[in-house]
Amino acid sequence: MEIQELIQLSLGALKRNIARTLLTMLGIIIGIASVITIMSLGEGSTQSIVNNISSFGANVLTVSPGKSQRGPGGASSTVTTLSSDDVDAIKDISNISMVSKIVNKNKTITANSETTTAQVTGADASYEIIQALDFLSGGFFTESDVLSASKDAIIGDEVVEELFGEGAIDFVIGEIIRIDGRVFQVIGVIQDSGSVIVPITTAQTTLFGQTHLDSIIVYIDDTDLVDVTTAEVEAILMDTHNIDDPEMIDFNVRGSQTFIDTISTVTGTLTALLSGIAAISLVVGGIGIMNIMLVTVTERTKEIGLLKAIGAKDENILTQFLIEALVLTVVGGTIGIILGAGVAFIAAKVMQIPFIIKSSSILLSFGVSAGVGIIFGYYPAQKAAKLNPIDALRYE
Repeated sequence: MEIQELIQLSLGALKRNIARTLLTMLGIIIGIASVITIMSLGEGSTQSIVNNISSFGANVLTVSPGKSQRGPGGASSTVTTLSSDDVDAIKDISNISMVSKIVNKNKTITANSETTTAQVTGADASYEIIQALDFLSGGFFTESDVLSASKDAIIGDEVVEELFGEGAIDFVIGEIIRIDGRVFQVIGVIQDSGSVIVPITTAQTTLFGQTHLDSIIVYIDDTDLVDVTTAEVEAILMDTHNIDDPEMIDFNVRGSQTFIDTISTVTGTLTALLSGIAAISLVVGGIGIMNIMLVTVTERTKEIGLLKAIGAKDENILTQFLIEALVLTVVGGTIGIILGAGVAFIAAKVMQIPFIIKSSSILLSFGVSAGVGIIFGYYPAQKAAKLNPIDALRYE
């Protein structure tokens, strides 16, 4: 028998019972859709986090107190090992053009009888350039403001909305806010922020009462030398902290790429784990296909006997039933890919993350669905091929 005839026979058999065919494909559809959705959302979430981290700039290094540990949150914010002397020690490194001291704590902010809680950051005048702040109105404080410990404040648009209401960005410059009861004047509003920034001298003396730093951010000129610069910073700080053993360092230096690599690894692992769990439904769908195909072989025993009686060979029967199994899984897989892409697109819009579907995910889904059809369809097809034509014709 020609392959075209076998395909026609297979499709005809599937069309005779559309309801059963659709129900048989359901497990494959759900499995593939789940895997596609999870992989897409995993990729989108990773990209969203990477974009947020990258917004800090590839040129930025962050020095944090505490011994370096693997994974996010390696340093403890309660450790007080960084000081202004550390800033003075590293600012003369050739590849470093700007350094900013950082202190931050959550504080109560009030204005016009409205109250909110926000992170208050004390920083140098260079903080604006290092962090590439996006101003909606006003501007940043100057170095002279830092030296004089001025009571100027830059607030985020989210804080503006909570304290002054929607649409207040255009007239909030010059307004008075209170941070823990102390009066500050708003001189700038930045986008996508729920924080408040004040001169570091003001934060240390008036608000926080601390001399140590919570972190140091460093702007490097040549990103190709980031590893060399990181090593220089570590060496100088080890010297200023009187540390000889690298295992005993009480600080850690990280660039944005370090965080990106860590986050990508973590989200990649979680995505793979969830995809593996979702793929279990593919196995369940494959078992369902095997069961239905076995029932089909029993129901079509006489048909198989008739085909063999008119000259069909065992391999013809085997091929026919394998084609049926492949059609079930490949068509089901295609529907699953379309459904999964649709669900992922909607979820990405709701979650406000990039919608990403890699071609490798689609190819993998096609490969898996075809593999399921061959693996789980082979036994019923082989059973059909081995039927004795005389017994098959006598079957009731």
